[in-house]
Amino acid sequence: MLYLVRHGEAAASWGSHPDPGLSDLGLRQAESVAADLESLGIGRIITSPMQRCRETARPLEAKLGLSATIMEDVSEIATPAGISDRIAWLQGFMAGTWENEASTHTAWRDAMIASLEGLPDNTVVFTHFVAINAVVSKLQQRAETLVFRPTYCSVTSLERSADGLKVQRLGSESETRVL
Repeated sequence: MLYLVRHGEAAASWGSHPDPGLSDLGLRQAESVAADLESLGIGRIITSPMQRCRETARPLEAKLGLSATIMEDVSEIATPAGISDRIAWLQGFMAGTWENEASTHTAWRDAMIASLEGLPDNTVVFTHFVAINAVVSKLQQRAETLVFRPTYCSVTSLERSADGLKVQRLGSESETRVL
């Protein structure tokens, strides 16, 4: 089993800060998800290089005595060059389909899934809303870029099958706005 964990609440919005850490609530969410994951036999922790994911991973690292490996492939989706309004771009992206997206975004999604497939079972991956949606969309063979709305520190479980990774359980959801 692989576990995709969305980071905790960030101290700043995606549109106003390029790499915020966690808010006080986000730090509490990270402690809570670490307590939930502690008993699952986790043997490896992976995190996006983004500060909010690294901070979300720290309580689990401390509980398990493990150090997280930073993996660029599970980072946030990159804003295309020449885009001045990241919020408007992301809102449009999340309202679309994978068929309408540039090859750089499908390449990002496919590289992320290939990296996940190479991880051993009992790995936790701290990542992002869009990244989790990209994985779920591909594994469920859905065209939409927005498949569900994982809340902060929700845990989406993936299992292995003869055909590759499959979504075993979606994480908890909430209304998420792109700000």
